[in-house]
Amino acid sequence: MASRLSETVPKFTAEALRAAAKQSDACRVVPLRLRQAIKKYIQEQEDPHMKRKVLRLSESFRHIKEANLLLPITTSKEIVEDPLKSVECSKRWKIQSAYGDIGIRYQEDEAIAYVASRMPAVYSALYRVLSEVRRRVPDFSPAKVLDFGAGTGSAFWAMREVWPRSLQKVNLVEPSQSMQRAGQGLTRGLKNLPLIHSYSSLQALSQNIKKSNRQHDLVIASYVLGEIPSLKDRITVVRQLWDLTGDILVLVEPGTPQGSNIISQVRSHILWMERRRCRKLKEASDKSCKALTTRKGGAFIVAPCPHDGPCPLEKSGKYCHFVQRLERTTSQRAYKRSNGGSLRGFEDEKFSYVVFRRGQRPRETWPLDGMKFETLKEQHARRNPEDLEIDYEDQFPSENEDVLNEEEIISYNSDDTEADTVTDNEELEDEQEETGATAADLGTGWGRIVYSPIRRGKRIEMDVCRASDHEGTKGSFDRIIITKSKNPTLHHHARRSLWGDLWPF
Repeated sequence: MASRLSETVPKFTAEALRAAAKQSDACRVVPLRLRQAIKKYIQEQEDPHMKRKVLRLSESFRHIKEANLLLPITTSKEIVEDPLKSVECSKRWKIQSAYGDIGIRYQEDEAIAYVASRMPAVYSALYRVLSEVRRRVPDFSPAKVLDFGAGTGSAFWAMREVWPRSLQKVNLVEPSQSMQRAGQGLTRGLKNLPLIHSYSSLQALSQNIKKSNRQHDLVIASYVLGEIPSLKDRITVVRQLWDLTGDILVLVEPGTPQGSNIISQVRSHILWMERRRCRKLKEASDKSCKALTTRKGGAFIVAPCPHDGPCPLEKSGKYCHFVQRLERTTSQRAYKRSNGGSLRGFEDEKFSYVVFRRGQRPRETWPLDGMKFETLKEQHARRNPEDLEIDYEDQFPSENEDVLNEEEIISYNSDDTEADTVTDNEELEDEQEETGATAADLGTGWGRIVYSPIRRGKRIEMDVCRASDHEGTKGSFDRIIITKSKNPTLHHHARRSLWGDLWPF
């Protein structure tokens, strides 16, 4: 296999590398139709105490973080690695709900505050994650979707933007009637909606759907696992979601140490569970049955991890998370409070996520295999004097740029004056056509840039999570240094790379 992988013709051109590696948006503008829906919904509530409710909602989220910190580390490790040995060891909170043990109840006040303050940011993070799934798996067009912990429908709005034509049926699981009503109010008046069914729990969904129809092309659970402080219940929920997944499972949590730890735990558990299942299949004596089941067995990580081994960040003192900048909507500007000074026109939503796909990771040649790059000295030796151009950007040393400068934000038009000229996601479809031919494959040759690249003059340093082998069974977290003198082509790409983009190997 190694010899076959090394005998390669270049898979990418130098120009196509950057387009394939691009995954992050510098600054996202919430779609006009969603901004208008949020504004209309809030106006219908006519609530004079919105700021107070938004503040109370933020305090509730803070209490959830504190509850998660109470979980014993040793117990967490045992349950994740082998839950069959420790099913009774986890601490339990006595607030009962359809999720199991949950730490927050969404009534009318919380639902309204969530729409006004949190929904645009959650939508932006989910759009960022789902748009990468679309780029990395261009043949994936989900028709049947399950949204667990649907809330006010942030994931549904993101899915409609990413896959506007493929959605046919969407099952929403949300125990809060207030959140369900808010989500229905936001979608009122939209055209070409898929068939939508709402359920209060996974049990209710299973009772109303035949066993043969329970598989979903896409299952998503966003910003909900952290609201289940009991690790036992959290693992149980994730196992149920994986059983309902026919192809891709997406899990998203806040980009905090606690959120990243939750994603790391469920990542380890699902991979462990599928490895255990495959091992049992190999030991089975019925070869025909084994062959049939092996085709559907296994799981691998689509994003963000380029490998399926243990997370190399676990013992580094760092945690895996990403950031999506968005321009604040008028409702966020009106009701969110700043810690001193004026409220900025943008905010950075930090998130942690993992995307699983059923099956075995495809074997692909690494993107740089077979490619040859000239050094800066070689480029200078063959250039013509009349073609010389001055790169003014390289005349001055650069500082470390943390996501974006505030001055780079585009002016934000008011929801009142903006006309809704958006047609059926024409821009998104144009982007699909442009990037489809240069999409980064799901092989192990694409590392992930974690944290913002550091620019030191003509040298760029990047922290990259990468696979250590072609099989993707091991991973490492390395500091990559790119200099202009050794490789001006990759330096040009690195200079424009963002936190969360891919890096070719």
